[in-house]
Amino acid sequence: MRVFTLEKTLVLIKPDGVQRRIIGNIIERFEKRGLFVRAMKLMLLSREKAEEHYKIHKGKPFFNDLIEYITSGPIVAIILEGKDVISVVRGMCGTTDGAKAAPGTIRGDFCTGIQNNVVHASDSQESYKHEHKIFFSNDEILDYRYIDEELV
Repeated sequence: MRVFTLEKTLVLIKPDGVQRRIIGNIIERFEKRGLFVRAMKLMLLSREKAEEHYKIHKGKPFFNDLIEYITSGPIVAIILEGKDVISVVRGMCGTTDGAKAAPGTIRGDFCTGIQNNVVHASDSQESYKHEHKIFFSNDEILDYRYIDEELV
């Protein structure tokens, strides 16, 4: 029986993570941490959806480069659930600039710069509420129990 509230977050494995074949390694880190996968899909992101996802950056000098990058190849969109999942996942990802990310974090282990930084993770519940709708319909987000869920 759960005695705490679980929250959800959106994670994107960006085109460089897909192209480098590290999808499994990234997902394994989340699962080993005890987080629950509630939805996942491989997809090509349209320019329209990319602009909606990154609309907070519209008008910034790097906006077009960001859109070109995220639409340059397949991504993996994932919804994870767990206790304090947003802060847990953000910590696991490391700082946005991979060159400054700590070893042991996803970005610290797999990237060297800010542009191709392997993953995106929602930074707040408000961001998650906006972002997940771009990638998943409600019927694609599954609510099920893991056999060992009470132990995690």
